[in-house]
Amino acid sequence: MQLTNATALVTGANRGLGRHLAQQLRDSGVHVYAGARNPASVDLEGVTPLALDITDPASVAAAAKTATDVSILVNNAGLATFTRLLDGDVDEIRREFDTNFFGTLAVTRAFAPQLGAHEESYVLNILSVLSWFNAPHLGGYSASKSAEWSLTNALRQELAGQGTKVAGLHVGYMDTEMAARVDDSKLDPAEVTRLAIKAIKSGQTEIVVDELSRNVRAGLAGGVAALYPAVA
Repeated sequence: MQLTNATALVTGANRGLGRHLAQQLRDSGVHVYAGARNPASVDLEGVTPLALDITDPASVAAAAKTATDVSILVNNAGLATFTRLLDGDVDEIRREFDTNFFGTLAVTRAFAPQLGAHEESYVLNILSVLSWFNAPHLGGYSASKSAEWSLTNALRQELAGQGTKVAGLHVGYMDTEMAARVDDSKLDPAEVTRLAIKAIKSGQTEIVVDELSRNVRAGLAGGVAALYPAVA
């Protein structure tokens, strides 16, 4: 896909991976709307801050009226509350689904007409290796990301008729605020972004960034025994 002079919306663009995505898209010649609940928190020069709370239907509708001519949509905004399914706060689990699943769906629905007005357009959903694997301390997050993966596969088919490609990016832990409490090796979000933008240019529809994600994807074929041997 040609990036120069294209228009993109990046949700959750005020920090972490979203900020890197907005920055590198801008550097590729893209006009970038940087979505954030508080647009004043967007500190990148050369982008257009946009008030956007993806869990608020009125905010999503207003954003779609303000940000026009979008041909690249990056659904990056996400939430991890580290809530367990059996004994965690159900409201926190609902927040994860409201953000990761329903928020992604709401933004995509709102911007689909703009995307379809272009000869080529692209939706990138930032998923996770935890779309394919669930850990107890991340039960709610993993379940919501698995749902978002299924959503991505459905949207890929529904939007194909208007010429919009839909991709999912699967990645392990990154060195961002969301993973600050994680004591494990972490990827550089700038490098993840570089790979994501390369994939947008080439029109890839599944982006598996790291070895961990590739190994877990391969393990899906082995079923429960391969991914959860302790409880198989």
